[in-house]
Parts: sequence; structure tokens; C-alpha cells
Amino acid sequence: MDIWLTVILTIHVLVALSIIFLVLLQHGKGADMGAAFGSGSSGSLFGATGSANFLSRTTAALAAVFFLTSLGLAYVATHKPQTGGSVMQGVTAAPAVAPKSAEEVPKPADVPKPATAPSGSNAGDVPK
Repeated sequence: MDIWLTVILTIHVLVALSIIFLVLLQHGKGADMGAAFGSGSSGSLFGATGSANFLSRTTAALAAVFFLTSLGLAYVATHKPQTGGSVMQGVTAAPAVAPKSAEEVPKPADVPKPATAPSGSNAGDVPK
């Protein structure tokens, strides 16, 4: 699964950089003003309007690939096989064994009593 994550992430980053590059290449709506002063693109590789159409279609295709790789990354991240964890993760605790007879049940006299403070005059001076 780590190989797919690396492949999808690499494609995702390359597509993102390509989208940034293509968006920076495109002319804005105010770019037509420059054509009036002699910087027209009629002699370019794609013709007067061909470059805008080609760049916008390529950007749209790359945006679709970017969207799909985003979904792919989300799927791979949420469907990872569980690795690692605790050594005791799959172990179930044994049920507690109940005493079988009355002889095994401890009697109140058998239970040791907690230690108490000395009964001298300084017994009340001990902080709790």
C-alpha cells in the first residue's frame, strides 16, 4: 500500500505544479489591451486564439486529474492496513475463577486490618 501512496502522491504534486505553470502562462481578461499596442499573438505557435483554447483545455484536464488523485489519496489514507500496535492487542483475558466451596471464601477474621495511628498524645499531630 505504501507504493501506491508514493505513486499517487508523486502524480498529485506533479499535476499541481503543472496547473500552476499553465495558469501563469494564460492571459487574463485584460491582456487584450496589450494586443492593441502591437503585442498581438497572431504569429504564435497556436494562432491568434489557439493558445488560449489549448491552455484552458489542458488546465481543465489537469484539474480533473488533480481531483482524482485527491480522491485516491483520501482513499489510500483511510484504508491503510493496521500495523503495529500493542503486543497484547489480540489477547483476551481469562475469566476470573469463582471459589468453588465455602472453605475457599476468606472470612472477615482472616482479612488483615489496616494499620492505625498510635494512640499516644501525638496521634493528632500526624498530617493526613
